Amino acid sequence: MSPISTIGILGGGQLGMMLGESAKKLGLMCVFLDPADKPPAATVGEVIKAKYDDEAALKQLADRCDLITYEFENVPVSAVKFLAGLGKTIYPKMDALETAQDRVFEKSLFEKIGIPTPQFKAVKTEQDLYAAMEVIGVPAVMKICRQGYDGKGQAILKTPDDVLPAWNRLQGTSLLVETFIPFQRELSMISVRGTTGETAFYPLNENVHRQGILRITRSPATVSEAIQKQAEDYATKLLNHFQYAGVMTIEFCEVDGQLMAIEMAPRVHNSGHWTIEGAATSQFENHLRAITGMPLGPTAATGACAMLNIIGVQPTLVSLIGQSGIYIHMYGKEPQPGRKLGHITVVAHNPPVLEEMIKVVQQAIG
Repeated sequence: MSPISTIGILGGGQLGMMLGESAKKLGLMCVFLDPADKPPAATVGEVIKAKYDDEAALKQLADRCDLITYEFENVPVSAVKFLAGLGKTIYPKMDALETAQDRVFEKSLFEKIGIPTPQFKAVKTEQDLYAAMEVIGVPAVMKICRQGYDGKGQAILKTPDDVLPAWNRLQGTSLLVETFIPFQRELSMISVRGTTGETAFYPLNENVHRQGILRITRSPATVSEAIQKQAEDYATKLLNHFQYAGVMTIEFCEVDGQLMAIEMAPRVHNSGHWTIEGAATSQFENHLRAITGMPLGPTAATGACAMLNIIGVQPTLVSLIGQSGIYIHMYGKEPQPGRKLGHITVVAHNPPVLEEMIKVVQQAIG
């Protein structure tokens, strides 16, 4: 096998940008395919501007790179199939991508391999809906099966009167209804598996969402060794099931000291951004190490860490520039409601100091 020097990446958003930054440190080049005029990744590599299903552009990408990965899980499977037909190696593998794109596929797999997940029923018709509600009851959550992210395409059903309005708003696509879980907190596990089968796990993250969008991640989360091991065991089941290569994230809710899987993401993840400054090896570097056959880097946290997303409005950050332990990452995006414009990582010697630093950042970003 010839040495790998150029990585093709489907998607040129901020995750692609951060992959490109890590690639440079490893002596790798990246070529991106993205339909946007000036995606964030344009600052770190060449961008082929085209839709993801543009076969001529996909062939151009294939000709330019040694292997291919992707930065978001809604890239068309048809594009990946086309690239595979050209003989290109693609990580993570296509079956992981297909599974993550459909919540029913995803949750059915969780059940099959023994990962706890909320009870759910697939819904395609109004008749299916009534049958599902007989089993699930209220409170419940109705979700579209595909394309939903950052809280989009979901409705909480608190009473029976909420069911038909939610159905009328979300119907027209495959849905699922699942039991509403009164969880204590949300956690995520960033895991990585190499082409050799080597695996590594980051400390669990504790995540706080508002309006369906991640606002702040703290890591390492304050959890028992048993909970950390439980998360690693569940991640191992998924990684091995897919014979996976790359970073995979599982989002969990914690219920009475037990983890219940919400969803998986076959890619680097927003809740792992703290690893750039706060871990021995970032999730982005380890993703590239994994797919290129390099040994994985250590995943231990170097301190108490937090990541705060900058959402919708560009704040004035002058007061934070140069402050020890505070790292600003902007993505070069135009402000827009609900859009992730950047993030700030905070690294401290201990949790009490971290919380004080978080207050300083929150005051700056609003």
